[in-house]
Amino acid sequence: MEYIDLRSDTVTKPTPEMREAMAEAEVGDDVYMDDPTVNKLQVKAASMLGKEDSLFVPSGTMGNLLALLVHCKRGDEAIVGDKSHIYINEAGGMSALGGIHPRPVINQRDGTLALDDIRASIQTEDVHHTITRLICIENTQNVCGGVPLSAEYTAQVGKIAKDNGLSFHIDGARIFNAAAALNVDVKELAAPADSVMFCLSKGLVAPVGSMLVGTRKFIARARHLRKMLGGGMRQVGVLAAAGLISLEKMPGRLGQDHARAKNLFEGLKQVKGLKLDATEGSSNMVYFDLADHIRLTVDEIIVEMKKRGVLVDWAGPRRFRLVTHYWVDDTGVDKAIKGLADILK
Repeated sequence: MEYIDLRSDTVTKPTPEMREAMAEAEVGDDVYMDDPTVNKLQVKAASMLGKEDSLFVPSGTMGNLLALLVHCKRGDEAIVGDKSHIYINEAGGMSALGGIHPRPVINQRDGTLALDDIRASIQTEDVHHTITRLICIENTQNVCGGVPLSAEYTAQVGKIAKDNGLSFHIDGARIFNAAAALNVDVKELAAPADSVMFCLSKGLVAPVGSMLVGTRKFIARARHLRKMLGGGMRQVGVLAAAGLISLEKMPGRLGQDHARAKNLFEGLKQVKGLKLDATEGSSNMVYFDLADHIRLTVDEIIVEMKKRGVLVDWAGPRRFRLVTHYWVDDTGVDKAIKGLADILK
């Protein structure tokens, strides 16, 4: 059976054009910085985000960790959202590998960190306190529903960082989704930040890889730390070739994924037994909970949906997240709606 896979946009497989480019990619040794395809990808990524330089890394988790390691020393503190990927989904790398103390701030329902909460979380000069070095936000904010954070809000966070002598990092795993949802240039969303990580392997469809962007000095240090973490990938132009197509072809079509997510939301609103999160201003994600009277478990629903040709994944004991992407068409959306309706009758 050919499945409709709504578990995540990380399940995207390379397009035929990507596969052809990967097969024909010109390569070199990237540790020596002489892989021409990687170099081209890094120049393009930096230009698109409006930064001086960039670095190709195996994953978004590594990209975020590198940013934290560059911006902070052991014992320093980083302000993060309590629902952020860095805080809850990156295996504690900032503390385990960097000795960096997380300062969690409550994510509001719209995905933001309240500006007053950020200000209140900056440590005062005191021998008992850690030293605040960094503010991190996530755009789009996954766990809050895939909501995009506006350029205006990002600029306000950037001003707080600048006024307090702090660095500012954006986990922009889906920042191109945010730009598409807000109808702004991705440069506007990245402008206030000292560093940004974004994924090629989610909505941009590449099979592997993420980009870390920032100043030349920042990227030089990140490159050194990438080697330390085992990220020297040698003839990695075979992957960078797909990433180039991601940047050239995929940002302009993300609105299609968002439209399908909206259609999915509207269809699921008609299914009795589901409590949907509001999706105003959201991107390619639909979150919902099972109503109290539904006796099926999430695992049982996952099994039943798979029998109907649709793959879904749980996001909590009674909660699901469905994600649209390049390989989900209108028929797939309809199939998912019908499958859940049949199961919950």
